[in-house]
Amino acid sequence: MTDVLRRGRASLAFSFFAQGVAFALLVTRIPAIQGRYGVSDALLPVFLAAVPILAGVGSTATEQLVKRVRPSRLLRWSQPVVLLSLLGVGAGDRVAELAVGLAAFGLAVGMLDASMNMLGVSLQRAYGRSIMLGFHAVYSLGGILGASLAWAGAHWHLALWVSYLPVVAALLPAVLVGSRWYVDADSPAAPEKADGKAAGEGGGTVVFRLLLPLCLVMTFAYIGDSTVSNWSAKYLQDTLGSSEQLATVPYNVYMVTTLLGRALGDTGVRRFGAVAVVRLGALVAALGFAVVAGAPGPWVGMLGFTLLGLGLCVLVPQTFAAAGRLFPEASDQAVARLNIFNYVGFLVGSPLVGALGDAWSYRGAMLVPMALVLVTSVCAGSFAPRADRYGDGHERPRTADVGRGGNGL
Repeated sequence: MTDVLRRGRASLAFSFFAQGVAFALLVTRIPAIQGRYGVSDALLPVFLAAVPILAGVGSTATEQLVKRVRPSRLLRWSQPVVLLSLLGVGAGDRVAELAVGLAAFGLAVGMLDASMNMLGVSLQRAYGRSIMLGFHAVYSLGGILGASLAWAGAHWHLALWVSYLPVVAALLPAVLVGSRWYVDADSPAAPEKADGKAAGEGGGTVVFRLLLPLCLVMTFAYIGDSTVSNWSAKYLQDTLGSSEQLATVPYNVYMVTTLLGRALGDTGVRRFGAVAVVRLGALVAALGFAVVAGAPGPWVGMLGFTLLGLGLCVLVPQTFAAAGRLFPEASDQAVARLNIFNYVGFLVGSPLVGALGDAWSYRGAMLVPMALVLVTSVCAGSFAPRADRYGDGHERPRTADVGRGGNGL
């Protein structure tokens, strides 16, 4: 199983990478999408809110589907839909076509995000050490590439579909081929576990009361993340007076520092524990929002987005990993339910910042996610390993894991 797990890890990492590219291409060209379809500033938050609502529907459906279908199969078919709907957003001419494209993107991305993280949590359990931050680091790498391509498209004044078509043409066959090696390390949909029982028997249930602190962390983290992804370009351009070309840079800077933080994050978790890493991340992110709110110009604003990347980057991967540890026999359901609060954060964050920006000021609006991110430090104790785990965050080997060589990698 060593080679199987390694191939599964590599193919899943590429899936995270492809999603990072696609999502960055969408969010960093929001001003261009708005201009192409003639969407007003008042209507834009409605479109931005519709995507996470539909993504939450997709994640909820995934929680039920994984009782009968392997997460790998859901991931295999949801990712192509995300890529094709991205192309549809760039190729349309009417607002109705934009609505259809974003609806398809939202539903598919909910299923995609949930199934990717399900596979990541199960692979981490099989490996017996922290690897979730590595998957999200590759997502950040994809985001950097996507944001760089968006910058090039804005610089050369390319039509959206011209920017999107080569990316979709390259990624679509690659993700379909890579999906052959996905590994459902301990999926409830697997036909049989090592003890001979059907995988769905006695698999445990998700107690929402226990999951709630992690749901709050996920929500607040994504309020912060959605503020960067949905409003950084407009904030730099409209509030700090940058050019359209320069306005694509903050998300790229954010993704670069996110990549750096996540690349080092697994080592930090193994050495200092998840609680310390989460608390430090929350403090750094709050400082980043404070810098963004008080920035006198675009370059100081980008310094703030740099700090945001370093701080927020550790919260989401560790929240998924903590849910898997909390409900080891129902990790897929826990991850799918937790993933809904990813979209709750986006749903709340984007309209909240827009409404406060219009009614008050966009500088003042940045202080709200700052305060919410600070609250996550209160919930950091929920990330501590349970009594049946090693103090450094490693999971105790289970009989099933040892039998398939999972802890020997």
